[in-house]
Amino acid sequence: MHLFYQPDAATNPVLNEEESRHCVKTLRLEKGDRIEVTDGHGHRYSCRIESADPRRCAFRIEETNITDRRPYGIHLAVAPTKNLDRIEWFVEKSVELGIDRITFFESRRSERRILKTDRIEKIAVAAMKQSLQSFFPVIDPIREFKEVLTLLADSRFIAHLPENEVPVSLFRAARPRTGVLVLIGPEGDFSPQEIEQATAAGFQMVTLGTTRLRTETAALAACHSIHLVNA
Repeated sequence: MHLFYQPDAATNPVLNEEESRHCVKTLRLEKGDRIEVTDGHGHRYSCRIESADPRRCAFRIEETNITDRRPYGIHLAVAPTKNLDRIEWFVEKSVELGIDRITFFESRRSERRILKTDRIEKIAVAAMKQSLQSFFPVIDPIREFKEVLTLLADSRFIAHLPENEVPVSLFRAARPRTGVLVLIGPEGDFSPQEIEQATAAGFQMVTLGTTRLRTETAALAACHSIHLVNA
């Protein structure tokens, strides 16, 4: 069954132009064919096409299924990489794994300080549909580091290997069935001042393994670790 995304499906049962074109032109679906539609908020609709218009494909909802949210939350705040392909890869894979929110932020050592989220959101939509999920993550535009420190969660961590301290892994520190926020630094790592500011704001330093990871790899490892804690 083909899955499509329409955030207002219950009140506006029409696919947007991009989804309509994919449905009618690429997949060659016709009036009367069945499709699945998700609104990204946990509702999954079994539908039938009423108008196979490649610009405005209308459908009729025949059955509604509701997916409960996970009993835990994953929120990653990430300093985007200089190479945009790598941050797009992270978004795609983290959405496939399951993530609730992604916040991009500007760090002192960031090599990318501007990030357009339009393409990021399209990649996230494709990943959500490919992995047959019913929830679309919140994707925040790039923020200043000080703003990120005010974000709330049950547990808040910063991925950084501390000096002169016994490292604690995220897997050991995170508690199951809670909301978790993890800060992932830029390719040059957080500055000492940022580490100090984060710990003063209540963030706990954690590691993601024994090897040095690229930003996008570290972010994906954090996402997977939280899933494992809740497995």
